[in-house]
Amino acid sequence: MKHHLAHRLAAVAALGLLATSTSVTEAAAEDYSATIAAGHPPVFRWVKMFDESFIPAVNANLDGTGHSISFMPQYGGSIAKVGEELEAIEAGLAELGTCQSLFDPAKLAEQNVTYYTPFVSDDVRTVSELMGRLQLEDPRLQQAYTDNGVVYVGAPIAIDDYLLMTNFPVESLADLDGRKIGAPGAALNWLSGTGAIGVSGNLTTYYNLLKTGVFDGVIVFASAALPGKLFEVAPYVTRAGLGAQYAGAICANADWWAGLDPVVQTALLDAAETTHQWYLENLEGFVDLSFQKMGEAGATITDAPDDMRAAWADGMDNAAKTWAESLDAKGRPGSEVLKLYMDEMRAAGATPLRNWDQE
Repeated sequence: MKHHLAHRLAAVAALGLLATSTSVTEAAAEDYSATIAAGHPPVFRWVKMFDESFIPAVNANLDGTGHSISFMPQYGGSIAKVGEELEAIEAGLAELGTCQSLFDPAKLAEQNVTYYTPFVSDDVRTVSELMGRLQLEDPRLQQAYTDNGVVYVGAPIAIDDYLLMTNFPVESLADLDGRKIGAPGAALNWLSGTGAIGVSGNLTTYYNLLKTGVFDGVIVFASAALPGKLFEVAPYVTRAGLGAQYAGAICANADWWAGLDPVVQTALLDAAETTHQWYLENLEGFVDLSFQKMGEAGATITDAPDDMRAAWADGMDNAAKTWAESLDAKGRPGSEVLKLYMDEMRAAGATPLRNWDQE
């Protein structure tokens, strides 16, 4: 824990956001307040983590320090819809919340590197811990937060291996031809070369769009498919190993953060690491349960054959290269971050179906 915390404090200090001195007024402020913004409802783990882990951990860390934080959760889009959380936090409408890089790809572009590199790894813990570490240590990933008036606090929102859920059986890529498939953000690129018609969507809309026939299927992950009851309207589940992903994390308003006593900053950073581990342990157990429950409810669960997976990966556009070069042209380190991520994943034991950075 001390090792993680040291990295967090060093990273925030490198951003120039960790207070090195505290004014008399700040020192006297013992009770802070923090509105928490999340666009998704608390049925989802990355929202549930606030009430079940983060807030209790902060309170425990502050016990005996003379400081406290009064939290005011605002979930389910009450003050910020999905993808609007960063802007709400930057504007001071909330002090803390989920900065969702997946749904804010312009402002948190570098953080979306995993979504431009499918078929790299289905190991959610490896992806989560790597992305958490890189954002603490690498200024190229920290800069996006600084530019948008927020501070990366931690607790990466890791997403288990993406799969395909449809209202029709899938035995080969040919079965996707002409079908309308919903996908979030950059994951739309994963459908290139399949013949499917990719349509932008997110978990708050999938069920109704499938039920009404607007979508024939969605790219989603098991731990959300079960609570979202997607198996009721898309009972064919195809595990294709599209990959585990990083989708966001807890961030804080920079001005609010700078006004906190360093003891309180430390408590928040430590709580975020506690929440990171809570999240992963909770997620890993729930993925297996999700497949079990969906199968019991009548879903047909199959693993895509290797030749289908290889054809899918080989037929895709190299959106990673296009994404990286477009960032390079704007003076942002797209190609550097792409190489960094792929090198780190390979070093961690991943065997990508395509080496997106080397083409």
